Amino acid sequence: MEVSLPSAWWDKWVQEALTTLDSLKVLRSLRPICLRNQNLSSLQLQLRVDEDAFEVFDEMQQWDRSSIQVEIGETTFRKWMHDTPSSGEEIVYGAISGDDEPGVCHEKFRKLILFSGNDYLGLSSHPTIGNAAAKAAQEHGMGPRGSALICGYTNYHRQLESSLADLKKKEDCLLCPTGFAANMALMTAIGSIGSLLAGNSIPSDDEKIAIFSDALNHASIIDGIRLAERQKGVKVYIYRHCDMSHLNTLLSHCSMKRKIVVTDSLFSMDGDFAPMVELAELRKKHGFLLVIDDAHGTFVCGKNGGGVAEEFNCEKDVDICIGTLSKAAGCHGGFIACSKSWKLLIQSRGRSFIFSTSTPVPVAAAAHAAVRVAKHETWRRKAIWDRVKDFQLLTGIPVTSHIISLIVGSEDKALQASRHLLQAGFHVTAIRPPTVPPNSCRLRVALSAVHTREDLESLAAALSNCINFQDTRIYGCNGYARL
Repeated sequence: MEVSLPSAWWDKWVQEALTTLDSLKVLRSLRPICLRNQNLSSLQLQLRVDEDAFEVFDEMQQWDRSSIQVEIGETTFRKWMHDTPSSGEEIVYGAISGDDEPGVCHEKFRKLILFSGNDYLGLSSHPTIGNAAAKAAQEHGMGPRGSALICGYTNYHRQLESSLADLKKKEDCLLCPTGFAANMALMTAIGSIGSLLAGNSIPSDDEKIAIFSDALNHASIIDGIRLAERQKGVKVYIYRHCDMSHLNTLLSHCSMKRKIVVTDSLFSMDGDFAPMVELAELRKKHGFLLVIDDAHGTFVCGKNGGGVAEEFNCEKDVDICIGTLSKAAGCHGGFIACSKSWKLLIQSRGRSFIFSTSTPVPVAAAAHAAVRVAKHETWRRKAIWDRVKDFQLLTGIPVTSHIISLIVGSEDKALQASRHLLQAGFHVTAIRPPTVPPNSCRLRVALSAVHTREDLESLAAALSNCINFQDTRIYGCNGYARL
């Protein structure tokens, strides 16, 4: 009797799992963007030749638009229109001259204006930042490949950490591979404190750490807390989204001495700010450690781009700030701005930091250039907030940030609206469960400093044909806890 190979059984089980996901309408697809060679302006060519040039500009340049002008192939367009699952296999490039370099995709393209990215300042296409990456790559390749604790930490990483610590007005900073990894590292380090103080044994309830987490915190915080719980050194309390009365009640009834409150500063799916002033007041009242994830506020909010805490004048009240270099910085990576003691603890106990290869040197060099460019090109922060005002005036919807969450209700409505915008030339994705609660599906519109007033006018006109502005909510249910 022939025995089936284990792989055959697994193929069957995986296919059954995919069928279940499809029936639940949570099977997700890749929608590849086609990147093709662009004609370089004379200034871009000059900057590439002069590798030591650090150029900043006082207004939008031609290349800035490439961060929000994208193309998709006709095959991708058709799959998107019919909500056909895709692993990205449809985007196949022909080779040039028989070598292995990517060539030209042999199909028609559709040009789209991107309103769903996180490149809030449009820095991903800045020639000074690209030049910094190219120069570092030419001189050092990718740099030493290993974890930061072994051989992967260089003067480039230290320089970037110092600039981020200065930006966040903190004593020090720890680079992490991603923002997700940064939150995971911090939470697992927090989870280790109780057992360390209890002599490497399971701490008693009084020795544990109480973590108070906003109900709509990012998935990386949630997963980090779950790992911390597995260490049996924390007790977790979930407070209703941005509900300071509920948080105050939970804090008041908690007899544990070691308390930490963690929250997104600007929530990625709702676009609302954490009540920073009230959190600062509660911190003084209850004496907890305040941790914020400022992924969507860093470089965008505050006079100097210091983030949401700077915007609300409470930087001194934030003990630890997690951030990312993958959004407004236009690069890649994450960081934790904190004290030197906290940095030493995290780099000693944060598993997602310890067991990850460090950021490649060219990426660190590009990110450091991005920090400098964002500081000098203040027009970008002014421009993105001008676009927020434009959206308010054009739609009558009282949005408060560059992340605009237009809640339309059912999944079918959100998908239909997204397809209508795609046909109109706009890349706006429908956000569906499990990312958001059922019947709160939405269009997530992300604004950029390099969008123009004309872009916003065209988008508002297209939106008006698929949603009713007067009936559209912008914030979801406060009681929905993803944890």
